[in-house]
This record gives sequence, structure tokens and C-alpha cells, in this order.
Amino acid sequence: MKMKAALFDLDGVVFDTEPQYTVFWGQQCREYHPEHPGLEQEIKGQTLTQIYDAWFSGALTPQQAVITERLNQFEQQMHYDYIAGFVDYITSLRQQGVKTAVVTSSNQPKMQAVYQARPEFRELFDAILTSEDFERSKPDPDCYLKAAARLGVDKDDCVVFEDSFNGLKSGRAAGMFVVGLATTNAAEKIAPLCDEVIKDYTKKI
Repeated sequence: MKMKAALFDLDGVVFDTEPQYTVFWGQQCREYHPEHPGLEQEIKGQTLTQIYDAWFSGALTPQQAVITERLNQFEQQMHYDYIAGFVDYITSLRQQGVKTAVVTSSNQPKMQAVYQARPEFRELFDAILTSEDFERSKPDPDCYLKAAARLGVDKDDCVVFEDSFNGLKSGRAAGMFVVGLATTNAAEKIAPLCDEVIKDYTKKI
């Protein structure tokens, strides 16, 4: 296919942040769900709303505000290290005239932390779409279809880069070519949801 637009999820795709989120959610899960060890592994790749609906509703609903505040503070202190080879790869794409976008479930407060840590970040993309831009979360295709429209590119000319199951399903549901990064989940587990699986960007795709 002729790639005209590359659409990237953020955590686990642009930045190697998933191990840090595992630490954060491990702390919350041990506090609120000690009866369910390893829960932080099960909720990887889910949006905050999905996590709250499944595990912090009912009697735990009042604790959502507490966890959100903790998360906001945590994200301000996180390290935003690029996945190996990412900067060279996206720079090459842009030199070839490929449009680029971030399509993330992260919110604006999180992105402000990213911009502060990585001042060059915004220059790598033609568009940055966050949770505030979507009506429906992944695995719904809404976010990727909106990104294609924002860039003025047909969905058949888009390539989605994702690491989470919900993200991969979102790209598939949008009818786009999907590249899965085995940064968060094992390659063999995400393979059925991908057209191609890579470890990082150090090898030619």
C-alpha cells in the first residue's frame, strides 16, 4: 500500500511509558483490590473510563477522584523516553511527505506534561488528537476515523501503530492497515489483530 498517513497511539507506541503505568496501577490495585493480585496486568491498554467502570464503580466511585489526582501528579513526574528508533522513523516518514498524527486516549493535562518534557514533540506531528476530541473510546474506530478526516486522508491510505488490544481493535474497525508493537503485550497475542508486528522502529517496516 502507499502510506499517506501514519497514526500513532502514544503510550507504548511513541513513548516507552507502559512499565511506569504498571507501577502506578499496581499500587492502586493493591490498595483497592488486594483480592485480585496482578490486576494491573489485566487492565493494560484500557482507558481510564474503562478501568473505572470495571473496577472502581459502585462503593469505590468516590475513590475515582483520589486516583485521578494521584495519576495527574504521577504523569507530571514520568519519564517520556521514545521507543527505540521512533524519532528516526517518523522523521523519515515526514521527509517522504507522509502525514503524521498522534491518536491517544490521554487528556490535555497529560499532554502538557509531555510537551514540557519533550519540547520538540509537537513538531513531529501534523495533528495531535486526545481524549477531548473523541465521543467514543477505543476499541471504537471513532478516534482513527477522526484523525484521517483531520489530515484529509482516506482510511485506506492510513497505517495505525498500536500496542494495546483495544487500540489494535480500533484500527481494525476503522478499516486501516494495523502495525502492532510488541511493547506491552506479547507478539503472539497481538498478532491476530495486526497486519504486521514489530518490536520497535529499529528495523525497516
